[in-house]
Amino acid sequence: MQPSPTDRQNRAKTPTISMGWLAKLVALLALVNFLLGLFNLTYIPLRDFYIKHVPDLVIFYDPMKGIEPHRDTQTYLKTVDLLTEELTGDRSDSGSDKIELLFASLRQQTVKLIEENPFAVPSRLPSFAKIQREIEDRMNVDSAKVAFAQFWTRQHFNQAGSLQELQFFDRRIRPLMDANYFRNVDVYGQFIDEFWRVDIFFMAFFAVEFFTRTFFRYRRETDLKWFDAVLRRWYDIFLFVPFWRWLRVIPVLVRLQQTQLVDFRRALVQMTREPGAQLADRLAKFAMVRWIDQMQSAVATGELARALLSPQPYIAVNEVNEIQAIGDRLLELTIYKVLPRVQPEIEELLHYSIESALKDSDFYQTLQNIPGIGTLPEDTIETLANNLADTTIKVLANSYSDLEGRAIFETLSKQFGASLREELRAKATRAELESLLQDLLEELKLNYVVKSTETSPEAILDEVEQMDRMAENSSLPGAMTTPSTRRSRDRPSNSDDLDL
Repeated sequence: MQPSPTDRQNRAKTPTISMGWLAKLVALLALVNFLLGLFNLTYIPLRDFYIKHVPDLVIFYDPMKGIEPHRDTQTYLKTVDLLTEELTGDRSDSGSDKIELLFASLRQQTVKLIEENPFAVPSRLPSFAKIQREIEDRMNVDSAKVAFAQFWTRQHFNQAGSLQELQFFDRRIRPLMDANYFRNVDVYGQFIDEFWRVDIFFMAFFAVEFFTRTFFRYRRETDLKWFDAVLRRWYDIFLFVPFWRWLRVIPVLVRLQQTQLVDFRRALVQMTREPGAQLADRLAKFAMVRWIDQMQSAVATGELARALLSPQPYIAVNEVNEIQAIGDRLLELTIYKVLPRVQPEIEELLHYSIESALKDSDFYQTLQNIPGIGTLPEDTIETLANNLADTTIKVLANSYSDLEGRAIFETLSKQFGASLREELRAKATRAELESLLQDLLEELKLNYVVKSTETSPEAILDEVEQMDRMAENSSLPGAMTTPSTRRSRDRPSNSDDLDL
């Protein structure tokens, strides 16, 4: 049964606690899990390094990967150890049959190694090639079989020195053979990997944490569906799926950034600087050109004309007609604030207009020639202009403040708009205006694209970053904040608090 909106709103009012230290602890746990997964993923390629520097780790972790020492190479090395004991011990003499048997056994095992290649695992093939190259260089021959056959002889050891040759083998050949391994497979033919025995505890924890977080978020945000809450944290799913473990880097980085354990913003800005600038430049051009193309299409199809000349019902979010309210406010400012300030200029304009009109009349020329009244027209014009300007402003103010006068204004405005639309519907006028608009938009598009290529996107990005720094510097550390502002700053940005 789905909870009603009222129930969800009541539950949403329950107290919340900030993730705080708990979120940081979970982020660190995710980091540990990712590092363990990364270690498991890179263990095979780095196993030689671990053998050399951390051999105890290899002894401990090899069984987790189903790895055991390869029998053939281990038998080979044990035979070399026996030969070393015979050659360096007190029992060594030139006629020892046991030494000859050991040399013969090594030659036989070498042929088997080369033919069967116990280094068949892809990661060990370079080691096998290096062994062959080392022995060929040592014996100065081009065949590994021949080189080993000559190397494991009593005659060669007597000539080159037993101790020196054994040291060469221990230094150049033994580490490569000792690192060789056999990896077991399961019944499906896949290499054994027991890392899931460790990872399952992490996966269980993060699965519970994920569904708990999304459930409480679903309860808190009344308009949010549960599946939408899951989708908003889609990247956390990688923390509890048993494959693609390397993708866990995404939720780990997100959590470290959200808990402010590590700040990746500066590094991200620098890493994406040039690609981001180029992408932003391309997107800006695309958006501008697409908008212009849509406007041109609207003009060509007559859609723009229909929208302007035959307006459709307007969808409002409240009971106020914003366009009408803005128009009334602008008209009010014009009548009561702007016109009184420019009254001298209006009087001067009226004076000039009346004087220009009268100068063209014969009556004005006659008055100029009569003694004593030559200056009368000038005084009359000035008085008339002042009275006209003053009367006009007062009439507009009084009419607009009066309900009947405002109704007349609205009627005039509607009639003016209707008459203008009627004239614009004329075929010739409409065709001319559409042609001019299309040409204007095309010129705007061409000029915008051309001008934008003259400015480097990196330069624009520098300007944006400079503005960001100025904005950061302008904020005072001791600035006072209102309680509501303080609460909004203290609230985590990801809105993932846990409801209690």
